[in-house]
Amino acid sequence: MKSLPYFCRGEVVRGFGRGSKELGIPTANFSASVVEELPEDIGTGIYYGWASLDNGPIHKMVMSIGWNPYYKNTIKSMETHVIHNFKEDFYGQTLNVVMVGYIRPERGFDSLGKDALITAIHNDIEEAKQRLDLPEHLKLKEDSFFKDPTTTPQDKMAATTMTPISAESKHITNGH
Repeated sequence: MKSLPYFCRGEVVRGFGRGSKELGIPTANFSASVVEELPEDIGTGIYYGWASLDNGPIHKMVMSIGWNPYYKNTIKSMETHVIHNFKEDFYGQTLNVVMVGYIRPERGFDSLGKDALITAIHNDIEEAKQRLDLPEHLKLKEDSFFKDPTTTPQDKMAATTMTPISAESKHITNGH
């Protein structure tokens, strides 16, 4: 995937309400407008990377992009599980994410059930933790994108596949 690493920023919006309640794995959801900005080569599947809320600490994360076949969604989503225990919800805050790598394709768990889905997500989390400890991934945790909320991915790149947008925009993305 030539678009990785991929940086994006947007407001946390309410999702389907299943991550925490049904699966015990809370997720932060981007709005549909952020999902629509994804480059074509970033397909559905499970990704890993770094995330922060507003100007807060940077944590490891896993992200599901797609239709969530277990739930038969009709709306494509980007659901980020920040690998950290937060004391409260953070709807309305700005989620800053750099997607570093790809773990696996999206898959259905209909015949296997919810427990198989939960197990797969926990395996994805463990794989992300290990991969993010590699030196080439650790350096992205220190990227200026996380240090300065006015830094756009376009500021960092001389050439980009997207039209630059202002830092005041509700979402910021790039196609590294």
